[in-house]
Amino acid sequence: MTKKQKQTLWRIVASAALLVWAALGPTLWLPGNVPFLSVGRVAEDGTAAFFLAPWVRFLIPYLVIGWDVLWRAVRNIAHGQIFDENFLMAIATVGALCIGEYAESVFVMLFYQVGELFQSYAVGRSRQSIAELMEIRPDYANVERDGTVEQVDPDEVEVGETIVIKAGERVPLDGVVLEGRSDLDTAALTGESLPREVQSGDDVISGCVNLTGLLKVRVTRAFEESTVSKILDLVENAGSKKAKAENFITKFARYYTPTVVLAAVALALLPPLVGAVGWSESLHRALIFLVISCPCALVISVPLSFFGGIGGASKAGVLVKGGAYLEVLARAQIVVFDKTGTLTKGVFNVTAVHPEQCGEDRLLELAALAESWSEHPISRSLREAYGKEVDASRVTDVEEHSGRGVHAKVDGQEIWVGNDKLMDSIGVSWHPCHRVGTTVHVAAKGEYLGHIVISDEVKEDAAQAVADLKALGVAKTVMLTGDAKAVGESVAAQLGLDEVHTQLLPADKVEQVEALLSEKTGKGCLAFVGDGINDAPVLSRADIGIAMGGLGSDAAIEAADVVLMDDKPSKIAVAIRIAQKTLVIVRQNIVFALGVKALVLVLGAVGEANLWEAVFADVGVSVIAILNAMRAMKGTGGR
Repeated sequence: MTKKQKQTLWRIVASAALLVWAALGPTLWLPGNVPFLSVGRVAEDGTAAFFLAPWVRFLIPYLVIGWDVLWRAVRNIAHGQIFDENFLMAIATVGALCIGEYAESVFVMLFYQVGELFQSYAVGRSRQSIAELMEIRPDYANVERDGTVEQVDPDEVEVGETIVIKAGERVPLDGVVLEGRSDLDTAALTGESLPREVQSGDDVISGCVNLTGLLKVRVTRAFEESTVSKILDLVENAGSKKAKAENFITKFARYYTPTVVLAAVALALLPPLVGAVGWSESLHRALIFLVISCPCALVISVPLSFFGGIGGASKAGVLVKGGAYLEVLARAQIVVFDKTGTLTKGVFNVTAVHPEQCGEDRLLELAALAESWSEHPISRSLREAYGKEVDASRVTDVEEHSGRGVHAKVDGQEIWVGNDKLMDSIGVSWHPCHRVGTTVHVAAKGEYLGHIVISDEVKEDAAQAVADLKALGVAKTVMLTGDAKAVGESVAAQLGLDEVHTQLLPADKVEQVEALLSEKTGKGCLAFVGDGINDAPVLSRADIGIAMGGLGSDAAIEAADVVLMDDKPSKIAVAIRIAQKTLVIVRQNIVFALGVKALVLVLGAVGEANLWEAVFADVGVSVIAILNAMRAMKGTGGR
């Protein structure tokens, strides 16, 4: 509990005690008549006696609990912001004091402050869940300079420098391990409790905690470009993307509040003018109407529900850029997947080498050299299979063909390495391989030299992820891939996908998504799930883009609306469940708040509701709605 919350709690307790004293305490007699402050009474002996007026006794607890509300109302009026909950509470409670409803006036303000305390606590809890993620920000970095280790701010470390990370310290910057072996705690980023083992040559990302050994790491990104900086920027700006329900409530309150104030004025003036009721009764009904009409239950609980959903999702390792994306995610009807790195591990291994015009070693050497400048997973697997140091000086005139392969000169000889489409484009006859996998063809001087088969493993939870999505009501699951038809269809059948499209270039994927968008019905949405590196156009075109492999992927964090901070496709269903749960809570709060208020407003207008019922319709409904909204913070993704 914050210092301000503790102060509010003490004011509530003090005001409650003073209210009990004002209502039940002994009469305070005065030595004489004090204008406005005393009330006279004729004693048994016929003499006049004076005691403290009841309104003074009740004014003390009222000011203790309500002075800040009165001050905010006056300040906002001075700034032109008249119709807010502070104004409504001030005019209603001061009016109640004026007509002699002293106890009710204090209790309304007291109950209102209890509701504000609940709101403050609930928002604090939600912020805390996101603040836990914000703790990934590193405080310092140990950098090696001139043979000594200096402790500096992370943003002072340059790319290429070596940092030392001791056991128990947080990884301050992205880099590659030079020396050492250790386990990293990635829970703050991924929501996973299982540590990740790293050793020399492995990538490490900022925000993780080094659990065991000493690591020496070469920095590969400046702090402002690091994973932790991008994640923190994403989370800090999540509130700017408001959902339609949040925007509706904001507009609703803007017009609703002045409307009910005018209605209350009419309720105070019209009945006495037509002789229906007296002025005192009419004013009493108008004040009750004002207390009931305060929109804080909606204004507070709806944004809090979305904020809680975002915070709860972050606990599960799912970063959502705003409430608007939670709203869209909850209506996912078609889910489209990229294959490599999304449903498969993206770790390719050479499983077969089939030469025709040269030996196996020569075929693998030519392919590895031609692909030596590329960081594509297939290129890396070719170099790993080659197993020797690649002499880059032997390679010149490298030209990449997007979605097809590469053309280069190796030892002055033109080499073409790529898929079927690349071979067709240069007029080389090729033939398919009987092995299931990605076939990489190699050609030189217009002659077909042979092909290499590379296979990728399906992720352990991919099939379960597809099954979970269907259980959530997703109508269609589709895979789009640039791989050969046999490979794509094999993976799709293994995972139980409804549809697969193969041999696609990036532009072809956009066309397929356009066609799938036309298949949506009602308010259904299309989600595209990709690795965020080569799929930026499709991520942008889909109703909502979800990036897999968020660890260390700049493009994933920038292009997607939702980032899964590990590479598990099962987290997609978790994210959708959290979004659906959040939307259910929002709808519950809207229906409950408007329903109760409408009923009590009618009762208040006809004189069948008193201030106590008005208090429940305002603050009571707010407290219940806030407590309901807090359920969104659990972030379990359960039903």
